[in-house]
Amino acid sequence: MRVLADIQRLLVGIYDLEPALDVRDFVVTRRAQLPAEANVGAEAQDEALLVAALPGELAISLFLDAALLGRLEHHDPLARLDGDNLADWWTALEGVSHFLYLVHNATHDRDVDRLELELQAEVDKYVGTLFVLRSQAPVRRPFELHPLLFTRTRIDPQRAGTHVDLYAAASRQAARFCRKVEQGLTRVSEPIANAALCELRRFYRWSSRRKLEHIAALA
Repeated sequence: MRVLADIQRLLVGIYDLEPALDVRDFVVTRRAQLPAEANVGAEAQDEALLVAALPGELAISLFLDAALLGRLEHHDPLARLDGDNLADWWTALEGVSHFLYLVHNATHDRDVDRLELELQAEVDKYVGTLFVLRSQAPVRRPFELHPLLFTRTRIDPQRAGTHVDLYAAASRQAARFCRKVEQGLTRVSEPIANAALCELRRFYRWSSRRKLEHIAALA
């Protein structure tokens, strides 16, 4: 599960997070290990964050299908990210994003709603992929990434279930915010890129309401 450690290091570096728990210690890879209520419809999902609130603590597990992890180990996206491993990369990145964001907010004694969790994951998928593509081809400006993630990617209603509207809203809001930071992150100018990175880090730490207000105010 080396790729999960790589994703965690990537997101921790982007957002300047405090040392976090190792996501690999919380990963479940076999569907048979899932609780019965979480396994309903699980044949259609390769990723799921399982959370249980206990007195004074939070129990978390991250399900990532073993076959998906095997494909990523065989075709490492940190070595070469392309059309053959992009979908698996986004699935794993979304799972690690959910884990890190929930842990970060739990350690700061702050609740997280479902929209906020999915919104941040969409931002993380875009930004994390952009950073990897730029590291693999520093002179390239991958402008096709934004439409690929936010326009051409479709929400599967069978997988989304009753949360279709929520996922659509998260994608729509993330698309607006990522379009804004893209202008800075893809610039050669170091001060402009650093300003965009600072905006990303502030956004990560804002509440759901503050995030949505910020996005609404974007031109």
